[in-house]
Amino acid sequence: MGDNQDRDRPVKPIPVVFHLGPLQIHTYGIGLAITFWVSYRYFARRLRAHGYDDAWLGQAFVWIIIASVVGARAVHVVANWSFYSKNPGDILAVWHGGLSSYGGLLGGVPTGLYLAHRWCRSLRLAVALDLVAPVLALAWVIGRLLGPQLMVSGGGYPTKAWYGMEYAGQVGKRVPVPIFQGLECLVVYILALQVEKYVARRGGPFGVVVTATVTLYGMSRLFDESVLLQHNSAGSIAVQVGSGAFIVVGIFFLTWLLFRDRHRRRQPVADGERPPDPWANPEPLKTDAADADIDDAGEASGAVADAGEQGLAGDSDGTTGEAGDGDPDGVRAGRDDLA
Repeated sequence: MGDNQDRDRPVKPIPVVFHLGPLQIHTYGIGLAITFWVSYRYFARRLRAHGYDDAWLGQAFVWIIIASVVGARAVHVVANWSFYSKNPGDILAVWHGGLSSYGGLLGGVPTGLYLAHRWCRSLRLAVALDLVAPVLALAWVIGRLLGPQLMVSGGGYPTKAWYGMEYAGQVGKRVPVPIFQGLECLVVYILALQVEKYVARRGGPFGVVVTATVTLYGMSRLFDESVLLQHNSAGSIAVQVGSGAFIVVGIFFLTWLLFRDRHRRRQPVADGERPPDPWANPEPLKTDAADADIDDAGEASGAVADAGEQGLAGDSDGTTGEAGDGDPDGVRAGRDDLA
Protein backbone atom coordinates (compact mmCIF):
# COMPACT_ATOMS: atom_id res chain seq x y z
CA MET A 1 0.00 0.00 0.00
CA GLY A 2 2.78 2.37 0.96
CA ASP A 3 4.69 1.53 -2.24
CA ASN A 4 1.65 2.37 -4.37
CA GLN A 5 1.23 5.70 -2.63
CA ASP A 6 4.89 6.55 -3.20
CA ARG A 7 4.59 5.59 -6.84
CA ASP A 8 1.50 7.77 -7.37
CA ARG A 9 2.90 10.81 -5.56
CA PRO A 10 3.95 13.77 -7.77
CA VAL A 11 7.74 13.96 -7.93
CA LYS A 12 10.32 16.55 -8.89
CA PRO A 13 13.02 14.82 -10.95
CA ILE A 14 14.60 18.18 -11.78
CA PRO A 15 14.27 21.25 -9.54
CA VAL A 16 11.98 23.78 -11.18
CA VAL A 17 13.05 26.63 -8.89
CA PHE A 18 16.40 27.64 -7.41
CA HIS A 19 16.59 30.01 -4.46
CA LEU A 20 19.35 32.57 -4.07
CA GLY A 21 18.31 34.23 -0.84
CA PRO A 22 14.91 35.84 -1.47
CA LEU A 23 15.39 35.53 -5.24
CA GLN A 24 13.66 32.72 -7.12
CA ILE A 25 15.28 31.49 -10.34
CA HIS A 26 13.16 29.18 -12.48
CA THR A 27 14.89 26.54 -14.59
CA TYR A 28 12.33 27.23 -17.32
CA GLY A 29 13.56 30.82 -17.55
CA ILE A 30 17.20 29.71 -17.55
CA GLY A 31 16.42 27.39 -20.45
CA LEU A 32 14.77 30.17 -22.43
CA ALA A 33 17.67 32.54 -21.74
CA ILE A 34 20.16 29.96 -23.04
CA THR A 35 17.98 29.40 -26.11
CA PHE A 36 17.86 33.12 -26.95
CA TRP A 37 21.61 33.54 -26.38
CA VAL A 38 22.53 30.62 -28.68
CA SER A 39 20.11 31.91 -31.30
CA TYR A 40 21.65 35.37 -31.18
CA ARG A 41 25.21 34.08 -31.52
CA TYR A 42 24.29 31.66 -34.29
CA PHE A 43 22.40 34.22 -36.36
CA ALA A 44 25.20 36.77 -35.95
CA ARG A 45 27.66 34.16 -37.20
CA ARG A 46 25.49 33.38 -40.22
CA LEU A 47 25.20 37.08 -41.06
CA ARG A 48 28.98 37.53 -40.98
CA ALA A 49 29.50 34.37 -43.05
CA HIS A 50 27.47 35.90 -45.87
CA GLY A 51 29.08 39.33 -45.64
CA TYR A 52 26.51 41.24 -43.58
CA ASP A 53 27.18 43.53 -40.67
CA ASP A 54 25.92 42.14 -37.34
CA ALA A 55 26.52 45.23 -35.19
CA TRP A 56 22.81 46.09 -35.34
CA LEU A 57 21.69 42.67 -34.13
CA GLY A 58 22.45 43.15 -30.43
CA GLN A 59 20.06 46.06 -30.03
CA ALA A 60 17.48 44.45 -32.30
CA PHE A 61 17.56 41.17 -30.42
CA VAL A 62 16.33 42.79 -27.23
CA TRP A 63 13.16 43.85 -29.03
CA ILE A 64 12.91 40.47 -30.74
CA ILE A 65 12.99 38.68 -27.38
CA ILE A 66 10.32 40.99 -25.93
CA ALA A 67 8.06 40.59 -28.97
CA SER A 68 8.57 36.81 -29.00
CA VAL A 69 7.69 36.34 -25.33
CA VAL A 70 4.69 38.69 -25.51
CA GLY A 71 3.38 37.04 -28.67
CA ALA A 72 3.97 33.53 -27.34
CA ARG A 73 2.19 34.25 -24.08
CA ALA A 74 -0.70 36.13 -25.73
CA VAL A 75 -1.48 33.31 -28.15
CA HIS A 76 -1.25 30.71 -25.36
CA VAL A 77 -3.62 32.68 -23.12
CA VAL A 78 -6.14 33.24 -25.93
CA ALA A 79 -6.04 29.57 -26.92
CA ASN A 80 -6.63 28.53 -23.29
CA TRP A 81 -8.99 31.33 -22.30
CA SER A 82 -11.41 28.94 -20.58
CA PHE A 83 -8.75 28.43 -17.91
CA TYR A 84 -7.30 31.94 -17.71
CA SER A 85 -10.71 33.62 -17.58
CA LYS A 86 -11.20 31.83 -14.26
CA ASN A 87 -7.59 32.35 -13.14
CA PRO A 88 -6.58 35.84 -14.31
CA GLY A 89 -3.72 35.93 -11.82
CA ASP A 90 -1.92 33.27 -13.88
CA ILE A 91 -1.99 35.22 -17.14
CA LEU A 92 1.48 36.69 -16.56
CA ALA A 93 2.93 33.63 -14.81
CA VAL A 94 5.21 32.65 -17.68
CA TRP A 95 7.58 30.88 -15.25
CA HIS A 96 4.99 28.09 -15.06
CA GLY A 97 5.31 27.52 -18.78
CA GLY A 98 2.74 28.27 -21.42
CA LEU A 99 4.48 29.94 -24.35
CA SER A 100 3.14 29.20 -27.81
CA SER A 101 5.83 28.65 -30.42
CA TYR A 102 3.49 29.98 -33.10
CA GLY A 103 2.84 33.06 -31.01
CA GLY A 104 6.58 33.53 -30.60
CA LEU A 105 7.01 33.42 -34.36
CA LEU A 106 4.09 35.79 -34.84
CA GLY A 107 5.69 38.35 -32.53
CA GLY A 108 9.41 37.85 -33.07
CA VAL A 109 9.80 37.31 -36.81
CA PRO A 110 7.98 40.46 -38.04
CA THR A 111 9.81 42.51 -35.40
CA GLY A 112 13.17 41.15 -36.51
CA LEU A 113 12.41 41.74 -40.19
CA TYR A 114 11.31 45.31 -39.54
CA LEU A 115 14.44 46.13 -37.54
CA ALA A 116 16.65 44.46 -40.14
CA HIS A 117 15.04 46.64 -42.81
CA ARG A 118 15.77 49.74 -40.74
CA TRP A 119 19.28 48.93 -39.55
CA CYS A 120 20.67 46.60 -42.23
CA ARG A 121 19.37 47.89 -45.55
CA SER A 122 21.38 45.48 -47.70
CA LEU A 123 19.72 42.45 -46.05
CA ARG A 124 16.78 41.64 -48.29
CA LEU A 125 13.59 40.08 -46.92
CA ALA A 126 13.91 36.71 -48.66
CA VAL A 127 17.59 36.45 -47.72
CA ALA A 128 16.86 37.28 -44.08
CA LEU A 129 14.16 34.59 -43.91
CA ASP A 130 16.46 31.97 -45.45
CA LEU A 131 19.29 32.84 -43.08
CA VAL A 132 17.11 32.80 -39.96
CA ALA A 133 15.21 29.57 -40.76
CA PRO A 134 17.93 27.14 -39.54
CA VAL A 135 18.45 29.39 -36.51
CA LEU A 136 14.80 28.99 -35.56
CA ALA A 137 14.98 25.22 -36.06
CA LEU A 138 17.97 24.97 -33.74
CA ALA A 139 16.24 27.25 -31.24
CA TRP A 140 13.28 24.88 -31.21
CA VAL A 141 15.63 22.00 -30.40
CA ILE A 142 17.22 23.79 -27.45
CA GLY A 143 13.98 25.40 -26.35
CA ARG A 144 12.17 22.07 -26.10
CA LEU A 145 14.93 20.41 -24.13
CA LEU A 146 15.56 23.35 -21.78
CA GLY A 147 12.02 24.74 -21.66
CA PRO A 148 9.04 22.37 -21.35
CA GLN A 149 11.32 19.56 -20.20
CA LEU A 150 12.21 21.60 -17.11
CA MET A 151 8.82 23.09 -16.29
CA VAL A 152 5.92 21.93 -14.13
CA SER A 153 3.67 19.34 -15.84
CA GLY A 154 5.86 19.13 -18.91
CA GLY A 155 5.12 15.49 -19.72
CA GLY A 156 2.49 13.94 -21.97
CA TYR A 157 0.27 10.92 -21.52
CA PRO A 158 0.85 8.53 -18.60
CA THR A 159 2.92 5.55 -19.68
CA LYS A 160 4.60 2.44 -18.30
CA ALA A 161 7.03 2.18 -21.21
CA TRP A 162 10.77 2.12 -20.60
CA TYR A 163 11.16 5.67 -21.93
CA GLY A 164 8.65 7.16 -19.48
CA MET A 165 9.90 9.98 -17.27
CA GLU A 166 8.66 11.67 -14.13
CA TYR A 167 7.78 15.36 -14.23
CA ALA A 168 7.16 17.86 -11.48
CA GLY A 169 3.46 18.27 -10.76
CA GLN A 170 2.41 15.09 -12.57
CA VAL A 171 1.63 11.67 -11.13
CA GLY A 172 3.59 8.67 -12.35
CA LYS A 173 5.70 8.34 -15.47
CA ARG A 174 4.82 10.34 -18.55
CA VAL A 175 5.66 10.31 -22.23
CA PRO A 176 8.68 12.67 -22.52
CA VAL A 177 7.06 14.83 -25.16
CA PRO A 178 9.64 17.67 -24.96
CA ILE A 179 12.46 15.21 -25.71
CA PHE A 180 10.59 13.74 -28.66
CA GLN A 181 9.84 17.25 -29.92
CA GLY A 182 13.48 18.22 -29.53
CA LEU A 183 14.54 15.22 -31.63
CA GLU A 184 11.95 16.09 -34.28
CA CYS A 185 13.22 19.67 -34.43
CA LEU A 186 16.79 18.36 -34.70
CA VAL A 187 15.73 16.45 -37.81
CA VAL A 188 14.10 19.63 -39.16
CA TYR A 189 17.34 21.55 -38.49
CA ILE A 190 19.51 18.97 -40.27
CA LEU A 191 17.18 18.86 -43.26
CA ALA A 192 17.11 22.66 -43.40
CA LEU A 193 20.91 22.71 -43.69
CA GLN A 194 20.76 20.09 -46.45
CA VAL A 195 18.21 22.16 -48.35
CA GLU A 196 20.49 25.17 -47.92
CA LYS A 197 23.38 23.25 -49.48
CA TYR A 198 21.14 22.24 -52.39
CA VAL A 199 20.06 25.82 -52.99
CA ALA A 200 23.68 27.01 -52.77
CA ARG A 201 24.71 24.54 -55.48
CA ARG A 202 21.82 25.66 -57.70
CA GLY A 203 22.48 29.32 -57.03
CA GLY A 204 18.93 29.91 -55.79
CA PRO A 205 16.10 30.56 -55.59
CA PHE A 206 15.58 32.61 -52.46
CA GLY A 207 12.87 31.44 -50.09
CA VAL A 208 13.30 27.69 -50.55
CA VAL A 209 15.12 27.22 -47.25
CA VAL A 210 12.49 29.01 -45.17
CA THR A 211 9.52 27.42 -46.93
CA ALA A 212 11.01 23.94 -46.54
CA THR A 213 11.68 24.60 -42.85
CA VAL A 214 8.15 25.92 -42.29
CA THR A 215 6.66 22.85 -43.98
CA LEU A 216 8.74 20.38 -41.97
CA TYR A 217 8.04 22.17 -38.69
CA GLY A 218 4.31 22.18 -39.42
CA MET A 219 4.43 18.42 -40.03
CA SER A 220 6.26 17.78 -36.77
CA ARG A 221 3.83 19.90 -34.74
CA LEU A 222 0.80 18.29 -36.35
CA PHE A 223 2.21 14.87 -35.43
CA ASP A 224 2.84 16.00 -31.85
CA GLU A 225 -0.65 17.36 -31.33
CA SER A 226 -2.32 14.39 -32.99
CA VAL A 227 -0.32 11.57 -31.40
CA LEU A 228 1.79 12.67 -28.41
CA LEU A 229 -0.46 15.25 -26.76
CA GLN A 230 -4.08 15.53 -25.76
CA HIS A 231 -5.88 17.05 -28.72
CA ASN A 232 -9.34 17.81 -27.38
CA SER A 233 -8.66 21.28 -25.99
CA ALA A 234 -9.13 24.58 -27.82
CA GLY A 235 -5.38 25.26 -27.62
CA SER A 236 -4.50 21.93 -29.18
CA ILE A 237 -7.05 22.40 -31.96
CA ALA A 238 -5.63 25.86 -32.67
CA VAL A 239 -2.12 24.40 -32.93
CA GLN A 240 -3.35 21.72 -35.32
CA VAL A 241 -5.00 24.36 -37.50
CA GLY A 242 -1.82 26.46 -37.46
CA SER A 243 0.32 23.43 -38.29
CA GLY A 244 -1.94 22.52 -41.19
CA ALA A 245 -1.69 26.08 -42.48
CA PHE A 246 2.11 25.93 -42.25
CA ILE A 247 2.12 22.72 -44.28
CA VAL A 248 -0.25 23.93 -47.01
CA VAL A 249 1.34 27.38 -47.39
CA GLY A 250 4.87 25.95 -47.21
CA ILE A 251 4.26 23.32 -49.88
CA PHE A 252 2.53 25.85 -52.15
CA PHE A 253 5.34 28.40 -52.05
CA LEU A 254 8.05 25.74 -52.21
CA THR A 255 6.52 24.29 -55.37
CA TRP A 256 5.97 27.72 -56.87
CA LEU A 257 9.55 28.87 -56.20
CA LEU A 258 11.11 25.75 -57.71
CA PHE A 259 8.76 25.79 -60.71
CA ARG A 260 9.48 29.45 -61.43
CA ASP A 261 13.23 28.84 -61.18
CA ARG A 262 13.40 25.72 -63.35
CA HIS A 263 14.54 27.46 -66.58
CA ARG A 264 16.87 30.05 -65.07
CA ARG A 265 20.37 29.97 -66.53
CA ARG A 266 23.16 29.43 -64.06
CA GLN A 267 26.80 30.35 -64.27
CA PRO A 268 28.90 27.20 -64.77
CA VAL A 269 31.25 26.33 -61.93
CA ALA A 270 34.56 24.56 -62.56
CA ASP A 271 35.34 21.33 -60.76
CA GLY A 272 36.72 21.92 -57.29
CA GLU A 273 35.44 25.49 -57.13
CA ARG A 274 32.76 26.64 -54.76
CA PRO A 275 29.65 28.11 -56.39
CA PRO A 276 28.96 31.79 -55.71
CA ASP A 277 27.04 32.51 -52.53
CA PRO A 278 23.42 33.31 -53.53
CA TRP A 279 22.80 34.98 -50.15
CA ALA A 280 25.94 37.14 -50.27
CA ASN A 281 25.70 40.79 -49.36
CA PRO A 282 25.38 42.81 -52.59
CA GLU A 283 27.17 45.64 -50.80
CA PRO A 284 30.32 43.99 -49.39
CA LEU A 285 31.59 45.32 -46.11
CA LYS A 286 34.83 47.31 -46.10
CA THR A 287 37.65 45.47 -44.42
CA ASP A 288 40.42 47.13 -42.43
CA ALA A 289 42.89 46.44 -45.22
CA ALA A 290 40.60 48.04 -47.78
CA ASP A 291 40.16 51.06 -45.54
CA ALA A 292 43.94 51.35 -45.17
CA ASP A 293 44.39 51.21 -48.95
CA ILE A 294 41.77 53.90 -49.39
CA ASP A 295 43.51 56.10 -46.80
CA ASP A 296 46.90 55.58 -48.46
CA ALA A 297 45.45 56.41 -51.86
CA GLY A 298 43.87 59.53 -50.41
CA GLU A 299 47.15 60.66 -48.89
CA ALA A 300 48.97 60.04 -52.17
CA SER A 301 46.35 61.97 -54.11
CA GLY A 302 46.67 64.82 -51.63
CA ALA A 303 50.43 64.90 -52.05
CA VAL A 304 50.14 64.97 -55.84
CA ALA A 305 47.55 67.73 -55.61
CA ASP A 306 49.82 69.77 -53.33
CA ALA A 307 52.74 69.30 -55.68
CA GLY A 308 50.63 70.37 -58.62
CA GLU A 309 49.48 73.48 -56.82
CA GLN A 310 53.06 74.38 -55.97
CA GLY A 311 54.11 73.85 -59.59
CA LEU A 312 51.28 76.03 -60.85
CA ALA A 313 52.17 78.71 -58.38
CA GLY A 314 55.77 78.56 -59.44
CA ASP A 315 54.85 78.88 -63.13
CA SER A 316 52.68 81.89 -62.47
CA ASP A 317 55.54 83.55 -60.59
CA GLY A 318 58.02 82.77 -63.38
CA THR A 319 60.19 80.53 -61.19
CA THR A 320 60.43 77.59 -63.58
CA GLY A 321 64.02 76.83 -64.62
CA GLU A 322 67.36 77.35 -62.97
CA ALA A 323 68.17 81.03 -63.62
CA GLY A 324 66.20 82.63 -60.79
CA ASP A 325 62.98 84.61 -60.45
CA GLY A 326 61.69 86.16 -63.69
CA ASP A 327 64.77 85.09 -65.69
CA PRO A 328 63.65 84.54 -69.29
CA ASP A 329 66.97 82.81 -70.10
CA GLY A 330 66.24 80.28 -67.44
CA VAL A 331 62.79 79.65 -68.93
CA ARG A 332 64.30 79.18 -72.39
CA ALA A 333 66.94 76.86 -70.95
CA GLY A 334 64.26 74.74 -69.35
CA ARG A 335 62.38 74.53 -72.66
CA ASP A 336 65.57 73.58 -74.50
CA ASP A 337 66.21 70.78 -72.00
CA LEU A 338 62.67 69.44 -72.57
CA ALA A 339 63.18 69.57 -76.32
